[in-house]
Amino acid sequence: MSKYEALTGDQAVATAMRQINPDVVAAYPITPQTETVEFFAEYVANGEVTTDFICVESEHSAMSACVGASAAGARVMTATSANGLALMWEVVYIAASLRCPIVMSLVNRALSGPINIHCDHSDVMGMRDSGWIILFSENGQEAYDNIIQAVRIAEHPDVLLPVAVCQDGFITSHAMERVEVYDDADVRAFVGTYRPKWSILDVDNPKTYGPLDFYDYYYEHKRQQVEAMEHARRVILEVADEFNRKFGRNYGLFETYRLEDADVAVVVTNSTAGTAKVVVDNLRAQGLKVGLLKPRVFRPFPAKELTDALRHLKAVAVMDRSIAFGSMNNAGPLFLELTAALAIHGVHIPIADYVFGLGGRDIKPSEIESVYRDMLRVAETGRVERLVTYLSVRE
Repeated sequence: MSKYEALTGDQAVATAMRQINPDVVAAYPITPQTETVEFFAEYVANGEVTTDFICVESEHSAMSACVGASAAGARVMTATSANGLALMWEVVYIAASLRCPIVMSLVNRALSGPINIHCDHSDVMGMRDSGWIILFSENGQEAYDNIIQAVRIAEHPDVLLPVAVCQDGFITSHAMERVEVYDDADVRAFVGTYRPKWSILDVDNPKTYGPLDFYDYYYEHKRQQVEAMEHARRVILEVADEFNRKFGRNYGLFETYRLEDADVAVVVTNSTAGTAKVVVDNLRAQGLKVGLLKPRVFRPFPAKELTDALRHLKAVAVMDRSIAFGSMNNAGPLFLELTAALAIHGVHIPIADYVFGLGGRDIKPSEIESVYRDMLRVAETGRVERLVTYLSVRE
């Protein structure tokens, strides 16, 4: 039987980790991820899990320990934020390249400098081409659910790639909400037992992890990663379908809200999508046909599926909580990905980018409403006057 508990987003993730009971967790504290591992360390100390918890001296060491444990055949999890992820950088790529199915809770926070401990998405967008699968979570419930599903996705024999599960620092990581917590036995039955096909400790079948890999094989190994990421698209949906049937959810590659008959829509991830739903309802009450699309899966990027969901619209706004510096008009990564997807699939809709919330600056419903009203004007004229807008910034 499931039960409802008042949990912060970090607590929700720690609860999922307790239920999963991984073999190894190696992590280092960094705000706003710290309390996730603090709560999990209590479970270890109290004997509620059998996990080997490794206290390391840095995030670089944390991910290194995770890679070593995964190569040995362990089920491995970790957590970090922002500058901690940046310190892991070298080993983040190694984890994906060595096909280590590590699951990481990534509590999104602005990267320095200047130093800032609050939410934006510069950390996760910096790792978007590292070879990790990336999932977004609107609230604590989704972070909890995504962590559970991530284990199955990562460990699937057709995938064997690490997965990062994101939620917004402080906004959801430290906000207490009602979370439906499933029965421990049901969660453990869902994730199952990890039976690795290869282990570096299997002395009867010796193998090498992380050797020098020159041009004679390196290219082929990268191509294998590409195929694994392609398989991940199918596996994510298969795991979601099983999860939905077992726990009564409705996960897919993305979520739509009042989109089917909309004229214009906003595309935005994580917690801001929840605020945008309120704005959609308010504008619908005024007779305005607006909708929302909330991406859940960012890697692999579901280009065709997103295009099909948006192709009927007259105008689209993307809201980015980070900047791809030096890109076209210094736009955000989500905008650039979606613009390319629409163009490749032959859909020509007026589209604009709205950068917001950097360093944790609040995004107000009135500002989201202004985005919708901009798009309604674009739908009438067919012209985008300003490709990239920086919401609520002092000029």
